[in-house]
Formats: sequence, C-alpha cells, structure tokens
Amino acid sequence: MFAAATKVVFLLGALSSCRGRRGDFIDEGVEVVAQQSSKFGSLWPLPQNVQISEVSFKLARDTFQIFDAKLSSAGPSCSLLQNAYRRYYDYIFGGLKKTWPSKHEWSDPAGLMGLQVLITDPEPGCEQYPSVTADESYQLFVDQPMAVLKAPKVWGALHGLETFSQLVYEDEFGAKNVNMTSISDFPRFAHRGVLLDSSRHFLPVKVILANLETMAMNKFNVFHWHIVDDPSFPYLSRTFPQLSQKGAYHPYTHVYTPADVKMIIEFARLRGIRVIPEFDTPGHTQSWGKGQSDLLTPCFAGPKPSGSFGPVNPILNTTYDFMSRLFQEISTVFPDAYVHLGGDEVDFTCWKSNPDVQRFMEQQGFGQDYGKLESFYIQRLLDIVASTKKGYMIWQEVFDNGVKLKADTLIHVWKGTQQQYQNEMAKVTSSGYQALLSTPWYLNRIAYGQDWQGHYKADPQDFQGTDEQKKLVIGGEACLWGEYVDATNLTPRLWPRASAVAERLWSAKTVTDINDAYSRLSSHRCRMVERGIPAEPLFSSYCPYEYKGI
Repeated sequence: MFAAATKVVFLLGALSSCRGRRGDFIDEGVEVVAQQSSKFGSLWPLPQNVQISEVSFKLARDTFQIFDAKLSSAGPSCSLLQNAYRRYYDYIFGGLKKTWPSKHEWSDPAGLMGLQVLITDPEPGCEQYPSVTADESYQLFVDQPMAVLKAPKVWGALHGLETFSQLVYEDEFGAKNVNMTSISDFPRFAHRGVLLDSSRHFLPVKVILANLETMAMNKFNVFHWHIVDDPSFPYLSRTFPQLSQKGAYHPYTHVYTPADVKMIIEFARLRGIRVIPEFDTPGHTQSWGKGQSDLLTPCFAGPKPSGSFGPVNPILNTTYDFMSRLFQEISTVFPDAYVHLGGDEVDFTCWKSNPDVQRFMEQQGFGQDYGKLESFYIQRLLDIVASTKKGYMIWQEVFDNGVKLKADTLIHVWKGTQQQYQNEMAKVTSSGYQALLSTPWYLNRIAYGQDWQGHYKADPQDFQGTDEQKKLVIGGEACLWGEYVDATNLTPRLWPRASAVAERLWSAKTVTDINDAYSRLSSHRCRMVERGIPAEPLFSSYCPYEYKGI
C-alpha cells in the first residue's frame, strides 16, 4: 500500500550477538520489536480515525497548491495560515521553488492538484492565542482533484497540515505521492506540553525556536518555560532589570530580552503552541537574591548570620510588594491564561536557623510546623497572582501541604514511583482539581536502550478513580531538566523520546501496539531528520536523508 516513506533497516539479528558480547548493556525490560511496516505509514501521533486506500495520487511541485477554500472564514489576511501554507509546502517538496507548470503537469490525470483549507467557525482565531479550551479538531479528505482540510478553528487546521504532510511519500523514482485518505481527528488531552529549563544552562533563542517547530511536528501545544531557577536568572525584567543584571550567567549574552520573549511567544502562537512561564518560589530562588536585596532569608550559624541565604523570606512585607510588581509584569508579558508558580522542594533548614523567622512562627501560632509557614507564603502569592487575572499551575507539594487553592488550579504531579504517582493523581482528582502528569516523562533521565517504550506505555489516566475523576486529567508534560543539557545535546536527547509522550497525549487510549509504534516512530524520526532536526535513532537503522550536521 505504501511505498516506504523512510526505508529503515532493523538489525534485529544483531541483538543475539550483542547479548553475548555486551550483555551488560541489554535492557531486559524493553520489548524487542519485530520488523514490520505499519498500515498507517508514518503518521505520528496516530489520528483518532484513519482510513487509507491503496489508490495513490501524484503531487507535482509546480502545480500543487495549498489555499483557502471559498467559504472559509479565514482568508488571505490570516497570516497564521498563510505562513503555515508556505511552511508545509516547503516540507512536502523540500523547499524547491515553484516554476511555471508544463502542459503535461497541468493535465496529469493521476495527480492531486492541491489542498484547500476550510475554516468553518465565523471567528477563525487568526489573531488570537491558543488556550486550554481551543478547538484543535480537524477532518482531512484526500481525493481527486483536490484534497480538503476542514476545521472549526485555525488550531485544528495547523494539525491537519502536519498530518497531510506526513501522508506524502516518495516512490522509487523520487516522485511525491499521497494515498486516498479519510481522517477525522482531535486530541485526547487538551494540555500536551514540553518543559525546557533555561536556568541551569542558557538556551539560545534559536534552539528554543527549533524545538517549538519540532513540537508542532508532534502536535504538542504547550511550551512550559522553566525560565529561572537557582543557577541563573536570564529573564530580563523591565521592572527589576537588576535581577538579570546580577543573576544571569552574563548580563548581556545570557539573557532573554523583552524582544526575545515576544518573538518566542509569537513563533509559538503561529504553530498553535501556548507559552506558560514558570517563576518558581519560595525555593529555587538563589539567583533572584543576587539582584534583589532582602528577598531571600539570611541563614544563621548559631547566633550569627552564616553569610548564606535560603528560600524567599516569607515574613517581610517587602517580599510581597516585590512579588506583586513582578507578577504584574509577568501577567502582561505572557498572554496565556496560566502561569506556573512552582512551589516544590522547599528546604526549611535556613528558616529554622533564623531568629526573626522563629519569632514570626510564634506570633502566628505555627509552632514548629514550617510547612504552615510555607503555606502562609504560598497563599499570599496565590492571592497576588489571582489579582492579575491569571490562573496558576503548581507542583504537587503545594496541594500536598494543604494550601487553599482556587477551583481552577492545575496540580502538576512529578514525584514518586508508578504506584505513588497514580495514588497522587487519584488524590488530586478526588479533591476536584485538574491534574497533569510528568512523573514518568522526565526525559533528562536517560538509560541505555529504547527507553521511549516506557514513556509510551505510561498513561495519565491509569489510576483508581471514577470517570468524573478521569475527566479532570487534562494531560501531561515531558520534562527536560538542564543539569546536563544545553544547546549541544538538547534536541537529540529530547527527540524522538518526547514523540512517544506526544502520541500518548494525542491518540486514543487504545493505541498501545509497540510494534506498530516502532515502525511509525522510526519513520517519523527520519522525517524530523530530513527537516533538519537532529533526532536520535531508536535502534540500528538508516534514513534516506541523513542528518548533514552543521
């Protein structure tokens, strides 16, 4: 049915010999997948409903067009779609320039003349930002003389363009072909994210943009930007410029200017991706204190200050004045309805050593329960953020510690074993809160072998709970923390391992066949490589178009 979109040679026979010579490196927990082609070709993530015929049509680069349907609510002025049409034309035809068609190409009876895009909602969303409630559904019909992509909003159209590009394959003569196809598709989860950490290592804007582009290829729709942390503060604040001036690795070369942030947000918007920043407090704030005096708690060694500092100082009114002004700025710079407030891994040692904090604890009646002090701080911060009309996401510790939360708070689960995180998901949802999962998808944890399989098998709804609880699971995120990751290795470490998470969050719950996934993911990985993304291989193989390097 399909001429191989990517010819991948699997050296499965080598496994037995490797087991003898290098048995220490074989992961016994990973399935050995059999060589087979998928009836779905190289589609990734797999659409909800797919029917592919053996009838094929040729695409001629000189005649094929992507254009607005006459009845579409989005016209030539919708730059989001016009940019996408050009982008996907280049992906399909390798960036070759169009020339005037020959008579033969015009009259080819076996050819597909184009793809017309029909947006049906009166408000297509061209100038809007994507949101958690955005309609990302689409329908795709490939038949002569013209393929049709139909979607209520531009967000679904973007996904449909990616799907159409994945249906196109080369035959043995190098000609572009596509099979007669009918697809009806929508995401299983509304929140499908990737977390990148730009504090532990600064990530150049170019690297962030490349990964946003790759996220779109995998139908991710949230960039969780862990922009600052203990090691550095690269966010250049207009209100508090000294934060990056003194807290960044370098005040000029290792910062994100307002123009950089604006560019990243718009680049993401044009690909249907939300940008949710994380400003994590009261812990993970050592870099903040370099540019903001009295923000962090002075630690004591006996009766004297030790010279070191701990978490944010929760007992000073100046702390909350600072947070109010900073988050007011953040709420205007980042247009998404949500901001991630962190709240994880707070070390109480410094608070316990500080005599002023001890007196405050007594005055408040907290006794020796420093969790109550943390909750005191978090509650005031949540009130500040709520006043900016933003919703908030928090790591699970804030929920675990009993902080009073708004009903629309998103609880981000990241800790524990499989049983522990499943129990946590059940606990969060039984309390009526929306949850998203990351525990099994910490991609900074690497292992020899095909660890993508474990990422693929994890499911955020696999816990004991009612159907109503399962509906409160809005998705999950693949996280790539930056202790050992910078611009040199971020992309190959992330892809195609994050692609496994992408399919789990997009496709139907019943899509679990590892053999079929291996075939499609291997081809999808080669497609990313052909598009210039240095995605690492799954196993011994080759791609028709190998990565050429710098």
